[in-house]
Amino acid sequence: MPRRSLRLQLTLWLLAPLLLLLGLDAWLTYHRALQAANAAFDRTLFTSAKAMAEGIRMENGGIVVDIPYLSLEMFEANAEGKVYYRVAEEGGASLTGYDDLPLPAKSGQAYYRPAYYERDYRGNSIRLVALRQPVHDVATARTRVVWVLVGETPESRRELAREILRGALLQEIVLVALALGIVWTAVSRGLRPLQRLSEVVAGRSEDDLAPLREDEAAAGGLPAELKPLVEAINQYIARIQRMLVARRRFFADAAHQLKTPLAVLQAQAELAVREADAAAKQQQLELMLGNVRNASKGVKQLLSMSRLEPDSGHAVSLAPVDLATVARDAALDWAVVARGQGVDLGFEQAGQPAILGQPELLHELVGNLVDNAIRYAGTGHSVTVRVADDASPVLQVADTGPGVPADERDKVFLRFYRVSGTQTEGSGLGLPIVREIARVHGATVELGDTPGGGLTVTVRFPAPGLDGAGPVAPA
Repeated sequence: MPRRSLRLQLTLWLLAPLLLLLGLDAWLTYHRALQAANAAFDRTLFTSAKAMAEGIRMENGGIVVDIPYLSLEMFEANAEGKVYYRVAEEGGASLTGYDDLPLPAKSGQAYYRPAYYERDYRGNSIRLVALRQPVHDVATARTRVVWVLVGETPESRRELAREILRGALLQEIVLVALALGIVWTAVSRGLRPLQRLSEVVAGRSEDDLAPLREDEAAAGGLPAELKPLVEAINQYIARIQRMLVARRRFFADAAHQLKTPLAVLQAQAELAVREADAAAKQQQLELMLGNVRNASKGVKQLLSMSRLEPDSGHAVSLAPVDLATVARDAALDWAVVARGQGVDLGFEQAGQPAILGQPELLHELVGNLVDNAIRYAGTGHSVTVRVADDASPVLQVADTGPGVPADERDKVFLRFYRVSGTQTEGSGLGLPIVREIARVHGATVELGDTPGGGLTVTVRFPAPGLDGAGPVAPA
């Protein structure tokens, strides 16, 4: 598909209204020209009619009409149209000219005052002037009234209007062409900063992720219209930088998380190979299996953290979810593990809380909380999963284990952080994952004491439909 030129589009957008204005002006110009032609030819008609009227007199009791040469000059000049005239006595017969030429409809017209009107005559539309004047007979002292009519077809008037229109159109076309030339030049100069910005961006190296500077983007100052574009480009560059930092952090975390398990696995494998006793070899293989499981869990947790980070680029689709159902299913999944560790795992529900969320992520959140509680509470303790629907939906996982000291509760949300003195194996990623999943759902995570001793983790979700509350998807 060929690329469209912004310069050409702007020119065409300007050309279309200019052509519309040109058409409107041509229509107005033609009507103004026709009015001017009518006025000019009406004066000529009046002059001819007046000249005829001056040639009318009374002799021996009769009316004599002499058509002067002045009135005939106009007839000769109007070669393109037809001219008609008539002299008739008021209330009587025609004296000369075309006998059926129509008189004006209005009677009682003042003497010597012209009346202009239009009629259909012999298949043509004609413009007429009518003069009503008295004729005096000095000998008999009698006065008689006559009508003088002169009319013409509109060809000459229209031709004059067209000539005026052609001259006006030629002038306006030249002006439009000049205007388009000026616009083309102005648009070209106005687009130079954008072209300069394109060249700057295209000329950058692949690893240059520094923000664009205004003096770099446009010599002589960046136009105000381009500043939002440069800001958007810089925001996009910053987002790419954050994504690259996240990727580097993931690789560093993966190396940190896998380096020790892989070294231990290598040592255990070498010991297993050297062992001749089958029981000792079996013991080494079981230890290796445990380390593989821990390493696999650590990798899964790292992938979850990478996917949940704000700059991961993964969008999370949220929909109405029954929080109690998700929490109950997750607790049931961990029931076998809890029984094997000698931990009493229970579930409590108050109400039927509904939230906007993603069931898979919520299942992972509950699973991480229950895993941590089982792992750190230890044998003989209890873990309870609660859901409630108070002012807002709430999820709690409470244990009766040793808990977390108050001065370390903020630190446990850091990656790979382990509470000092903890002997239980773990990656230190469980609570950071919980916090990220909660952030995606617009929820908050709080650590508190369990009555009687232990740790209670409370996750508060925003109620669906409340103003100002809602999930926050990763950017």
